[in-house]
Amino acid sequence: MSRAYLALGANIGEPRKQLMEAMRRLDEYPDIHVVKLSSIIETEPWGNPDQPRFLNMVVAVDTAMPPDDLMQACLAIERGMGRVRAEKWGPRVIDIDIIAVGETQLTSETVTLPHPHAHQRAFVMDPLREIAPDVAEWIAAEATARNTQTAG
Repeated sequence: MSRAYLALGANIGEPRKQLMEAMRRLDEYPDIHVVKLSSIIETEPWGNPDQPRFLNMVVAVDTAMPPDDLMQACLAIERGMGRVRAEKWGPRVIDIDIIAVGETQLTSETVTLPHPHAHQRAFVMDPLREIAPDVAEWIAAEATARNTQTAG
């Protein structure tokens, strides 16, 4: 089993109910067990400011799935809840992003770990610090290391 951290967000429909429904569906999914959740916070949209504010949270899950399979499970839950990917950073019924799986570093066709933009997003890092400050610290350190490598 691995501990994974997922960021959940919603800003259309009934965001609070949708976050709860996404957590329920995650916990009912084979080989995914929700073990910890952050507070729900209200945030400004990121990337496209011309849309409603978001409700965001982070959940910790234990899973036996490899990261690519976990990503496919998250996408299936999003689709099952009515998510339509009409525009990048657009309004959404639900969004589920994998932020980290342990301290795995991975780049595949479907997932990059740790999430490449997590350290830039307070709506991810603040709830993550609430439930896993060590993971938030590791993500920030990894981002600094990547930036140092690309600058040098």
